[in-house]
Amino acid sequence: MHLLIAAAGTGRRMGTAGNKLLLEVAGRPVLAWTLDAALACPAITWIGIVGQPVDEAPIRAIVAAARPDRPVTWILGGDTRQESVSRGLAALPPEAAGVLIHDGARCLVEPALLARCAAAVEAGAAVIAATPVTDTIKQVDERGAIEATPDRRRLWAAQTPQGFPVADLRAAHAVAAREGWSVTDDAALFERLGRSVQVMQSPPSNIKLTTPFDLIVAEAVLAAQRPARQLTPEG
Repeated sequence: MHLLIAAAGTGRRMGTAGNKLLLEVAGRPVLAWTLDAALACPAITWIGIVGQPVDEAPIRAIVAAARPDRPVTWILGGDTRQESVSRGLAALPPEAAGVLIHDGARCLVEPALLARCAAAVEAGAAVIAATPVTDTIKQVDERGAIEATPDRRRLWAAQTPQGFPVADLRAAHAVAAREGWSVTDDAALFERLGRSVQVMQSPPSNIKLTTPFDLIVAEAVLAAQRPARQLTPEG
């Protein structure tokens, strides 16, 4: 299975001027933990990291420090996540039949979750990691007034990894480019095309590091996982 790690974002909501994936958590860059998880999954045979030019040198250093036992390729990203994924798809090796897309900011992803998603894609499915919504959700209007309360039993919070047959995802991105669609994840492209996407339940720890508080949570989770993960700069 081929894996694309989206690493071209910014740290605006994190309150940092640079790429939040280069911030340290438990003594190592966020992206280093994400890469560790990918390399710990035997189903992943090739990894592409999609980033911005300004971050190429530090990301290459993170890859070198990981001493990967399989190909890890640098891919130049675009102005949006959607464009970055499209560029990542274009850079896949010719033999790639299935692909997982994963946000580099989800550094607590479990190798077992990557493996389960990979198995589903290898069986021909499109799949996303997700978790059931536990809060009561309110739909509000532009004035902040409540319009409706959706049934939370039918609500899931979308996460990554998200996995697809390569040919199908490339075709979906081509349609999106032609029609001018703008989406926040790849599953939304399949939804617009009427394609089925299955949900793969993920553990509560598969959070996306977005705010400074998330760094505190990640630090606590990584500490609790000792000795399964080694909390040293050497990895």
